Amino acid sequence: MMLIGIDASRAVTTRRTGTEAYAWFLIRALIPLAGQRGHLLRLYFNQPPAPDLFPQADYVENVIIPQARLWTHTRLAAELHRRPPDVFFTPAHVIPLSYHGRAVATIHDLGYHHFPESHPRRQRAYLRWSTRHNGRRSWRVIADSQATKEDLTRFDGISPDKIVVIYPGVDPALQPVTDAARMTAVLQKHNITPPYFLFLSTLQPRKNLSRLIEAYAQSGVPHQLVLAGNPGWLSQPILDKIASLPTPLSEKIILPGYIPDADKAALLSGATAVLYPSLYEGFGFPVLEAQACGTAVLTSTTSSLPEVAGDAALLVDPLDTTALAAAICRLAQDESLRRALVEKGLVNVRRFSWEDTAVQALNLFEGNLLEVNLLEVNLLEDNLLEDNLPENKKDRAV
Repeated sequence: MMLIGIDASRAVTTRRTGTEAYAWFLIRALIPLAGQRGHLLRLYFNQPPAPDLFPQADYVENVIIPQARLWTHTRLAAELHRRPPDVFFTPAHVIPLSYHGRAVATIHDLGYHHFPESHPRRQRAYLRWSTRHNGRRSWRVIADSQATKEDLTRFDGISPDKIVVIYPGVDPALQPVTDAARMTAVLQKHNITPPYFLFLSTLQPRKNLSRLIEAYAQSGVPHQLVLAGNPGWLSQPILDKIASLPTPLSEKIILPGYIPDADKAALLSGATAVLYPSLYEGFGFPVLEAQACGTAVLTSTTSSLPEVAGDAALLVDPLDTTALAAAICRLAQDESLRRALVEKGLVNVRRFSWEDTAVQALNLFEGNLLEVNLLEVNLLEDNLLEDNLPENKKDRAV
């Protein structure tokens, strides 16, 4: 039996995207698996969680230690020192500075190294510090992709032997929607008129939205371009670019904001294609979400995106606006291409499930504990052996 402590603070938010969704889905998958294997879980929260956030079980302890700022390095650190778990796991945050116990951290991406101009200076400095800190302090590091593992070795000098690639899963609720009434209701709710191309993620420079808007304008397709998601950092220039377009064109670019989980499958299913020409991704959830809903995908030739998309997406150089415009036209006009991408996408998405992610993560936690225990046994045996040596042999052993 093992006691696993997990930082669940990022899973509490109701509008989960990216790393918050990763934490929520993975913890939900770990809870029943830990029970099957006889382990205890201790979940740490910086605010009271909703009663139905995670399944309730007698082997799961919720530790609620509210604090508005510096929670990780003060309240969480104090709790870990007072009652250290066998393994501490942070799926979407940082290991407390003062904690030197057995820890595993997931590192999602190092995009700030590739495109530093896409991040505010303070954000870039924090990401650089927290990623390096997690990489060096962890007993083992989980990377979302082989691309992220290679970046950790290249930029932060983390040994590849320390890094384990464990792919995240995809929301099992995302499946093709064929109910016309349901789809119509969702599209009307968000003021979307078919046909449309869809981008579904946070609006920020790293997502390459300025080039996407330029390529869409060049393509001349009759489709709307739906840019769905919350505005992120440095999003104002993106909004300004839309506003600067001629009126008929600017009105075809729809900004519905954050899309609730209940609407995502219908919105994805109704799109002609999902356009995701991001400059850099540690994984790229929108690619799999589109494939799970039976929608064709355009994405980038960079970072983890080809690794995740497999042969089931139209890949384009994200820096080549002309090529991006041509690919948009091709998707708009070539129904056989879209059909082929949809079929391949439905096969590709089967490679990813949160149950598999949880199994691999728990295997890693168990392996860490076994490795540490064997090391402690070996050290104890060495000490006992040395204590039993005659004095003259002790000197020679030294």
